Amino acid sequence: MLTSFSTALSALNADTTAMDVIGNNLANLNTPGFKASTVSFHDLVTQSIGAGLGATQVGFGVSTPITLRRFSQGAIQTSSGPLDAAIQGDGFFIVQTAAGGIEYTRGGNFQVNTKGNLTTATRDELLGWTINNGVLDTNLPVGPISVPVGSLAPPIATTTTSVDLNLNAAASAGPPPDTFSTSVQVYDSLGISHIVTFTFTKTTTANQWTFSAGLPAGDTTVPGTPVTGTLTFDQFGVLTSPTFSTPQPVIAATGLVDGAADMNVTWNLFNGTTPRITQFAQTSATSAVAQNGSAAANLVSVGLADAGEVLAQYSNGQQVVVGRLAMATVRNPESLIAVGNSNYQTSALTALPAIGVPGTGGRGTVLGGSIEASTVDIAKEFTSLIVVQRGYEANAKVITTVDQLSQVTINLKQ
Repeated sequence: MLTSFSTALSALNADTTAMDVIGNNLANLNTPGFKASTVSFHDLVTQSIGAGLGATQVGFGVSTPITLRRFSQGAIQTSSGPLDAAIQGDGFFIVQTAAGGIEYTRGGNFQVNTKGNLTTATRDELLGWTINNGVLDTNLPVGPISVPVGSLAPPIATTTTSVDLNLNAAASAGPPPDTFSTSVQVYDSLGISHIVTFTFTKTTTANQWTFSAGLPAGDTTVPGTPVTGTLTFDQFGVLTSPTFSTPQPVIAATGLVDGAADMNVTWNLFNGTTPRITQFAQTSATSAVAQNGSAAANLVSVGLADAGEVLAQYSNGQQVVVGRLAMATVRNPESLIAVGNSNYQTSALTALPAIGVPGTGGRGTVLGGSIEASTVDIAKEFTSLIVVQRGYEANAKVITTVDQLSQVTINLKQ
């Protein structure tokens, strides 16, 4: 009977541990990326009473419970944070603490620190790859992800341009002949804009126009000659000369007044094999213009896109991938040790983490602008809370009952 005290006491200790686990789960109900823990009870060795053949066995109670963290998928919630990210599937983000240790997390509330590096909400630096000399090499070892805060994107000189337009088939050859002009803004190596003017003039030959294209005379110190030529259309208004296989016209600008490098801009008359210029009986008009240059631009914002890409958006509308998050998978994530700040460390039982690009090697995908919610189920936790409470009360009743029986036994001597 006296063993009942220790048996019931072990149950009280076990229920207390279970209560602590449930309380911790409920406390982290709204913690992004939090994984709920469960408690696993197991009994202590039993004793055999009598001949020792196991006919009568009495246990010694319950041992200290084992806590198991369940790495199930949490709900993906849309977030307004541009640097927020959620993992869909297996894997962890890799972080480096202030002490230099490597830890793992599912929490995706990211921000930028004073050094310009991407960090978690608790200031641990996120690890991955950063673009270097225009190249993002994910074969290199992972390191802090540097965000180009306050950077200036260099200008890109225009090398190609195009105009999509229709020339009026009913135009007159004159005199004076009908003309049509359109223009495209291009950029030199310093990011200074120039206007390229395209002029088309109807000739006396049916279905034929002449063209000229060039920069204003005042933009260059060396007098330039606009590129000229002839456009010929068939009876269906389709451009037949020049063809897509012939060299396209090149607009040259030598000795720019602003000191920029000389420009050579190829004018693409075709989109693949399809002409960009037609001749139909409609008013001459431009439908689209394009060129591949841009002026210098300021950084406007930085955000996380899907697949873990870090995108920098500049004032000219250009978006550039400047980094990428790394992810790690662990074969037995239940062996990881929670160290606070939503982070985990490897233990002696943990398999070696495999690091790589999101979406490869069994790693989950990264969803930008999202947060993974906690896996705590409040209804399930309250049910477990009631069960543990009833178990604690029942074992407390065992102790009081055994105490009363002990008093009765002691009183027998009297």
